[in-house]
Amino acid sequence: MKIILLITVCLSIQSAFSSDFDEALKYAIHGNAVAQSNLGVMYENGLGIAEDHIEAVNWYRKAAEQGDVFAQSNLAFMYANGRGVPEDDAVAVSWYRKAAERGGVDGQFSLGVMYAKGEGVSENDFEAVRWYRKAAEQGDAGAQSNLGSMYAMGHGVPKNMLKAYAWWFLAKAQGDRGAMKNMTILRHSMTAKEIVIGQALAARCYQSGYVDCD
Repeated sequence: MKIILLITVCLSIQSAFSSDFDEALKYAIHGNAVAQSNLGVMYENGLGIAEDHIEAVNWYRKAAEQGDVFAQSNLAFMYANGRGVPEDDAVAVSWYRKAAERGGVDGQFSLGVMYAKGEGVSENDFEAVRWYRKAAEQGDAGAQSNLGSMYAMGHGVPKNMLKAYAWWFLAKAQGDRGAMKNMTILRHSMTAKEIVIGQALAARCYQSGYVDCD
């Protein structure tokens, strides 16, 4: 009975996705960028339609060329990972940059990663910090965690363990495991006073909407 119930639930979910796919396709064909982007997600993940990365790229590109930042980031991801297109980090960077410059948090974070690793662009810690910071100020936990690491190592910014602690604290509050691990290690080398200062800096940063973080 449980197996039958599970199959019924799965079929119901698939039916719902099929309905969403048909709706998205209807609007995507008429040039709706959001629908085109959603269609890309469905093709990429096999939601309501057979998984097809080439078609995912096709629809992401249509939406990305209309300025949809979500599609721009997803298209960049496809190029960075060779999904539906030949892997090309330089092209990935160009699309991440378009999304980042339009305020897309995923694009900002990913562009920071590309600069930090020197993938598709010359390695540049200063640029990595700049884009991590923009994403971190939008509340992105991954960017906050990575920004904390840059402060801890003194890469792209002067080394500052209090700021590292503060950004890790903010990322940890959102469940970022890397930040949790880093904070546990860092606390062993900090005084009780420094921990209080770091927590106060994190609180001030958060309460100011990520404006007062220095």
